[in-house]
Amino acid sequence: MDLVLAMDLKGGFVVHGKKGDRESYSPLTWGLSRAADPEGYIRAMQPRFLYIADLDRISGIGSHDSRVLSCARMVERCYVDRGCRFPDDILTGEHIVNVIGTETAGDLSGYQDGMLSIDIRDGLVIPGKHKPADVLCEAEDLPFDCCLILNISAVGTEEGLSLSILRNLRKAYRKKLFYGGGIRDTGDLDRLASAGFDGAVVATAVHRRAIPHEMIRRGFWCS
Repeated sequence: MDLVLAMDLKGGFVVHGKKGDRESYSPLTWGLSRAADPEGYIRAMQPRFLYIADLDRISGIGSHDSRVLSCARMVERCYVDRGCRFPDDILTGEHIVNVIGTETAGDLSGYQDGMLSIDIRDGLVIPGKHKPADVLCEAEDLPFDCCLILNISAVGTEEGLSLSILRNLRKAYRKKLFYGGGIRDTGDLDRLASAGFDGAVVATAVHRRAIPHEMIRRGFWCS
């Protein structure tokens, strides 16, 4: 199972988020990296795979495109959610996989590829408040290469995962499926792998040393 390091960008810095309350996000200065600038952070963490959320662009108040392109060249694969709002609103660059989030994307039928991020708050997909499994079933017929279940309400909380819920989500979608938000430790990685997920997006548990830093460098989890 792939292990992907999450990096949230806001105001030019790598920030630490919790529960999706983006106004309160502040530079990540307490973790394994002494640097909160994006390139310095990547040099310190040395991830094989990276997930970037450009929170300014998602919120419609700015853009980190030049920094994202620079950071993507430093890793093997870089998943980028920058708040795409229509099919042509994507970023082309070395190692980049565009992430199309339900929070901002609008009509999903016009997109051609990339990763679909099913963004969840309080257990329901935003916008629309649909059940995640129902959206996953519908995504089977869309041309995305893979999906990410992103539990925004659980980001930074380390609240842990339910194996039964994970299995229900996995049954709803046959393509590659990733999970992010609330992953607490290596036990949760085992649960994701047992449920058949193809990747996990993590950050807080790595900085708190509940997931070994070396696993991020290798880019995969094997229990």
